[in-house]
Amino acid sequence: MRTLIYADHAATTALSPAACAAMQPWLQDKYGNPSALYNLAREPHKAVATARETIAACIGARPEEIYFTSGGTEADNWALMGTAFRKLDRNGRIITSSIEHHAILHTCDFLKRMGYDVDLLPVNRQGLIMGETLKGYLRNETLLVSIMLANNEIGTIEPIKELAEIAHRHGCLFHTDAVQAVGHILIDVNNLGVDMLSASAHKFNGPKGIGFLYIRDGVTTESLLHGGVQENGQRAGTENVAGIVGMAVALQEHIERIEQETTYLQKLTDLLLQALRNAGLDFVVNGGDNRIPGSLSLSFRGVDGETLLHRLDLLGTAVATGSACDAKNPILSHVIRAIGVSDAYAHGTIRITLGMDNTIDQTSVLAEQISHILDK
Repeated sequence: MRTLIYADHAATTALSPAACAAMQPWLQDKYGNPSALYNLAREPHKAVATARETIAACIGARPEEIYFTSGGTEADNWALMGTAFRKLDRNGRIITSSIEHHAILHTCDFLKRMGYDVDLLPVNRQGLIMGETLKGYLRNETLLVSIMLANNEIGTIEPIKELAEIAHRHGCLFHTDAVQAVGHILIDVNNLGVDMLSASAHKFNGPKGIGFLYIRDGVTTESLLHGGVQENGQRAGTENVAGIVGMAVALQEHIERIEQETTYLQKLTDLLLQALRNAGLDFVVNGGDNRIPGSLSLSFRGVDGETLLHRLDLLGTAVATGSACDAKNPILSHVIRAIGVSDAYAHGTIRITLGMDNTIDQTSVLAEQISHILDK
């Protein structure tokens, strides 16, 4: 029986045993609606409040600034549309980058159809958005700048603090899609200076279908979902108590071990790259040196990345090519295009994202598998 090597942690992660255990009571015995007034609702209500406090502490926020969502996609949509819809004459402008996740880019496409203007910032070859570039795109009618904290394909960490300061000097709000970053690098929303921040639990060993949007106190947005008065009247819908509790436990686990995780994943990354170089393979590493721990985007010369992915899959190893959300789309990733990877290498791109459950032996085997496939 072959052993699974899972190297696609940027797509999703396994549910933490501690998070799973913490979720169980709220799925069965303590199933009360936290918004109800009777006794059965008190414990769920308290659990949601405690989880909100835990999550807020993990990112330097206040509990009342954390709003629970169904995941990162909803949080991104809320940040963009909630800001845009406050400008009822639709003369507002939104600035984002050419390498954002499709949860941002497709929301911007929708807003363009609604009459709003959208500018896409170019990036350099490392995938970085430069402050001077942002300055050149700011206009009087700019409502919001939305730049991801870390890219989901190449792992590049953006200079969010600098970009947020530039946006604020121009009177704009600033949002960051931090789905790939939360739980993997230390984040303090006050130090970053952002007005809104999106996160998704399943990226840091929490459950799927739950996330949050940080909205700085004093920032007002239009609600995306209407109905009840949950989430301080900002997001209707009965709270996913089990998911919220599991997310808080998983995030706290990651924050407590973040230094250990960073060191270990860097060790695995270095091992993999050295093994591939020792094998004499012709490839480039995409993105800058400052990347999310364990994240590697590799482009091999004269190789078809999708074929390489499927050959690895037959060996029991899971990696990605381009963006996970484009798994069935063979066209070249918009991120790889944006950073200018040459045609000789671009179509041979795979994304490897390692996690704490990967071992040194697995990493060595992964390098051997890639070398063996490409030798043939």
